[in-house]
Amino acid sequence: MKKKVYGGIRATGRLHLGNYFGAVKGMLDLQEEYDCIFSVVDLHAITTPYDPKTLADSTRSVILDYLAAGLDPEKCLLEVQSLVPEHMELAYYLGTVFPVSRLEDLPTYKDKKAQHPKYVNMGLLYYPVLMAADVLLYKGELVPVGIDQEPHLEVMREIARKFNSMFPSASSGQVTFPEPQRFKTKEEYVPSILGEGKMSKSVEGSYINLTDDLETIKGKLAKVPTDSGTGSLEHTSGGVKSLLQFVEMFEGQDRRLAYEKAYEGQGIRYSELKDSLARAMFEALKPIQEKRREYEENPEKVDEILRVHAQRCREEAQKTVREVKEKMGFLMI
Repeated sequence: MKKKVYGGIRATGRLHLGNYFGAVKGMLDLQEEYDCIFSVVDLHAITTPYDPKTLADSTRSVILDYLAAGLDPEKCLLEVQSLVPEHMELAYYLGTVFPVSRLEDLPTYKDKKAQHPKYVNMGLLYYPVLMAADVLLYKGELVPVGIDQEPHLEVMREIARKFNSMFPSASSGQVTFPEPQRFKTKEEYVPSILGEGKMSKSVEGSYINLTDDLETIKGKLAKVPTDSGTGSLEHTSGGVKSLLQFVEMFEGQDRRLAYEKAYEGQGIRYSELKDSLARAMFEALKPIQEKRREYEENPEKVDEILRVHAQRCREEAQKTVREVKEKMGFLMI
């Protein structure tokens, strides 16, 4: 049987290059070989400040980007998390076997508390348990996420081990849940165009959306901090390093090596580098944008995909929930 894969992206509006290279490109590879469900995790999106007036549009926007980027509804299931209530049901059951102290110690929880000190809620604390339920609901074995999500994956594995130990299967050697592993993509870490940290929707000006046109990309690259354009590569600024990494991603390694040689010789003219890079980025994004417009013009087609896939996901999810309830000793009729 094919391995099970579950991947999800928060409903934060349109996807950027970090989402694409860090997760979606991995999804494209996985759908060709494995049994995949790719979700827009809108339940996770409401654990931090959000606008209820735009949540639905933000959710749909990620689905459109999924489809435009090449996720094939004939090869994988596309899920909106909140349309499958079994996610929340399983999260509750799993939450009863996992210690609160472990959740409070997670660095991601501490970071979010510091980022939104007036919006610290139970959903935020419970985030890793719901994330575990997302994957374990479908017996997921591979998860396409970046290295920064490894602490949450370890929580998933701990929960799976704890449940399997507390509620063993009748058949020897069989367990209820596998222990999910991270699927690493080639370019899982995409730097911010600001030169510090990774590309993130929560850091304004750090990202380039998959839907950005040429002039928008040029405008964003124009703001990337640079230096004199000459000297030792060991002392380049973060912005320059980001530009060179993007050059390699969109124009190839030879182009990057040529710029590095120029940097240590006659110097780089950043205006030319940024213009060339912007055009290469736009050319790479153009097919995605054209396909997205096709789906935007046929919203009923997208709705039908989501309805059919939600039903198929629920059928699978209900089997897992029933199995869990039986093992936990609930009255079943």
